[in-house]
Amino acid sequence: MAQALDALEASLPTLPDVPKEQSDPSNLSVNVTKPIPYTFDLGNLLVNDSNPLPPNPTPSQLSSTARDCAQALINQLLTTCPITSSSDGIMMTLPPPTTPLPREKPLPIEKEPTKWERFAAKKGIKDKKKEGKMVYDEETKEWVPKWGYKGRNKEGEDDWIVELDDKKEKERGEKGEVGVGGMGRRDRKERVRRNERRERANERKGRRKGDGGG
Repeated sequence: MAQALDALEASLPTLPDVPKEQSDPSNLSVNVTKPIPYTFDLGNLLVNDSNPLPPNPTPSQLSSTARDCAQALINQLLTTCPITSSSDGIMMTLPPPTTPLPREKPLPIEKEPTKWERFAAKKGIKDKKKEGKMVYDEETKEWVPKWGYKGRNKEGEDDWIVELDDKKEKERGEKGEVGVGGMGRRDRKERVRRNERRERANERKGRRKGDGGG
């Protein structure tokens, strides 16, 4: 067995010795100089190397070129970007990117403004600041929803006794409507139906305008 191993070792080609300073990456210089200077886009952490590669480059040549580019980028970051220290650690502030990148998806199509949006733009009406969905009830000392199940908009609908509003009662009498019982619920439902009719009318008008109609 020992003789077979000796014969196999003798048949293997002898590799040339590589100097230690070339095989150890820690001994490579941090100063990188090229015939054509690098260009940088630090905002995108990008380095452009315009120096041509040799025909049919070997893996070691590609690795050496990539190493030089990475070292040049690190040198540029450390010498041009401000570095600060905070409780979160050491931070480096990058400049704005200069290389435009393509979008993954097309730009969204702008929606046709509604009738109210056109009216508000014409009159200079600005949208009110959106508030939360809950409101504080001073009587129960609890937060309740503004609308929907147990919503504030249904306040008083289930009261067994209701204070009458003379003006509203007179208007109901002139219209031939019945008494006050359940009127709060009917009024609310009627408002919902009116809003739905307006929304359908606006949708039909928007479709006619989109099809080239008046």
